[in-house]
Amino acid sequence: MTRNSHPQPITAKEQARAKRETRQVLKGFGKKRPNLIPILQAVQRRLGFLPREAMTEIAAFLGIPPVDVYEVVTFYNQFRLNPPGKHSIRVCLGTACHMKGGYITLDAWERRLSIHQGQTTPDREFDLDTVACVGCCTMAPVTVVDEKPEAKVEPTKVDGLLLAFQREKKNKDTKKS
Repeated sequence: MTRNSHPQPITAKEQARAKRETRQVLKGFGKKRPNLIPILQAVQRRLGFLPREAMTEIAAFLGIPPVDVYEVVTFYNQFRLNPPGKHSIRVCLGTACHMKGGYITLDAWERRLSIHQGQTTPDREFDLDTVACVGCCTMAPVTVVDEKPEAKVEPTKVDGLLLAFQREKKNKDTKKS
């Protein structure tokens, strides 16, 4: 499964917001095809991802088929089809991490979160993706959790990291009560 292969559904309220926000962004651009990537970047900055509704609005604005917009979004790694989670999980699959079990780590995250690479959990708590290299090869396999590199992340450490998130959430909920 590729990073951008399966957009997750969004609510009707989110769909309406995506259309509204995309139309606002489009006001700052001319209706020329070379503006496609800058438009996509601006919409993603505003929404955090590129939902189908936004891509459809962009295609109509530029007078091109929606599939052309989708092709660009799925070609470039910078674009997201799914909303970001509250917590970002990035599994390194560079050479050192690959050799030390990076794919096993990715599989552990996918199983524990019940999502695949490029997706976000239904509660929007976590999103999961891969990176080519984070430059921490001596710590392989590495997972970057909310921009903090975690060393030697094997399946049992995935469980520990998720337990820490659960405890943190429970503590916050207790303080609110």
